[in-house]
Amino acid sequence: MKRVIVVSAAAAVFAATVAFPAQAVPTTAEPAATTQYVVLYKDGAPAADAQKAIQAAGGTIVKVNAAVGLATVTTANPGFAAAVTGSAAIDGVAHDRPIGSVPKAARTSQAVQRAVQSKAVEKAGRGEGGPLRHGRSVKAEPLSDLQWDLRQIHADEAHKYEQGDRGVLVGVADTGIDGSHPDIAPNFDRRLSRNFTVDIPYDANGAVVDGPCEDEPDRSCDDPNDVDEDGHGTHVASSIASPINKLGIAGVAPKVTLVNLRAGQDSGYFFLQPSVDALTYAGDIGVDVLNMSYYIDPWLFNCADNPADSPADQAEQRTVIRATQRALDYAHRRGVTLVSAAGNGATDYTKTIVDTGSPDFASEPGEAPRSRTIPPSCVSMPSEGEHVIAVSSTGVSKRKAYYSDYGDGYVDVASPGGDVYDTPGNTRDVTKATLAAYPKALAVANGEIDANGDPTVNYVVKDCDGATCGYYQYLQGTSMASPRATGVAALIVARYGHRDPRHGGKTLSPAVVETVLKATATRTACPNPPAYTYTRVLPTGQTVTATHTCEGGRASNGFYGKGIVDALRAVGR
Repeated sequence: MKRVIVVSAAAAVFAATVAFPAQAVPTTAEPAATTQYVVLYKDGAPAADAQKAIQAAGGTIVKVNAAVGLATVTTANPGFAAAVTGSAAIDGVAHDRPIGSVPKAARTSQAVQRAVQSKAVEKAGRGEGGPLRHGRSVKAEPLSDLQWDLRQIHADEAHKYEQGDRGVLVGVADTGIDGSHPDIAPNFDRRLSRNFTVDIPYDANGAVVDGPCEDEPDRSCDDPNDVDEDGHGTHVASSIASPINKLGIAGVAPKVTLVNLRAGQDSGYFFLQPSVDALTYAGDIGVDVLNMSYYIDPWLFNCADNPADSPADQAEQRTVIRATQRALDYAHRRGVTLVSAAGNGATDYTKTIVDTGSPDFASEPGEAPRSRTIPPSCVSMPSEGEHVIAVSSTGVSKRKAYYSDYGDGYVDVASPGGDVYDTPGNTRDVTKATLAAYPKALAVANGEIDANGDPTVNYVVKDCDGATCGYYQYLQGTSMASPRATGVAALIVARYGHRDPRHGGKTLSPAVVETVLKATATRTACPNPPAYTYTRVLPTGQTVTATHTCEGGRASNGFYGKGIVDALRAVGR
């Protein structure tokens, strides 16, 4: 799961290019700030009644997801949330993002910066050294020797019998997909792909989120459906379905079709409306498997009635839970197998824990993360939603990764996502992360390749087939484990699916896919003793330890769920 944000102390003006209808406000010395909300209609209530309630509370509807009954609304009424919640046609309301100007005195919240960056474990294995030397395999894909993850789940062997099918659609709800990457383009469906987000330059505290629109390559906050200005989504997509084409790596399911359902910001934030829109669209177009390597911001855990939260915050979190579950139900009913990353917080979701990182996005000035005690009744969405397969991460030795969240009854299956400290001596080794495609434009922008196009850092790898070159980066996380499980699920649809009479291609009941995925996973017992102590020797020489306790038996436990996914067993060989 990704959380990377660049923070600035400068005040700035939100410069989004989307035109929102203006709402009349009282005449004051300064115009009232405009805020954007998402409003959930009461299930079964007439849409017209909900719309009237929104308008009566001073809101202007920007768009509506009719499948779920979720409206994006702008308003200058500071009492909008309380006013609209009183309507019998409204089920809930949640902040979305600030619109207009931020306070001139706004200062960057260091608490926000720390909370966001603490979630960015994907790049934790990166060293300061120069490029790594590697050879090209002549027996398989050129970089296959670096793909320990495929070997762990026997995907390389499974490819002899099943590589997927063009009629199997795999959706990637993420930060986008670089559809021009040569190790993605052959399997990328630009026609079906969509971008459900608009870049957010700044938050309400004046902190940079996605950056000014004028600094974008196209000078716009509206991005095409085939770009990824973060890199996270491209890595996920490549892990699922990079083709076998004598270039770079192979994905777990190298012949399925990839569909970009961009729900995440460039900065790695994922908000409610884009997530809901991606889910319902996936159901409408016949996506077979959907990967969701994120949690919905701003709350890592959503609690219906946590006394640590204000009544308004409780109502907001209930809205996130209800709206997301409606969208998950919608997609599941329409044949979408839903797969999600378990999370990178190194915590047991079945126990009472402390969350210090929420809310992680400032929708109002002064808003910042705070410490909250989280009982097991609180849920992280979408991974704890109904019908969702939650995936924990393993390292090269098959141990649960040091950062991976866990919990008996929470984790469904495990999959390789990398662990750079799963090494002799517990020292950092970037090659123990996972390798997948990286947009060249980002490598250039970040100064990770030189004028000749050669990598200058140890976490970026280049491979060429003649004049065609692709770039790849090492990342670790449950964000990387989830797409490998998604790839196995896609192979299951390809192997056992039947013709989809509505959309064409293939389809298979999500219940059947989940059953096969779990039944063919390699049963993996808890460590002995079950209280496993992780030791990491940081580059500074500091030694860090943490103990995680695995509960359950070999058939099902908190570290591995039903086991580590196995592509070869899943396709029946």
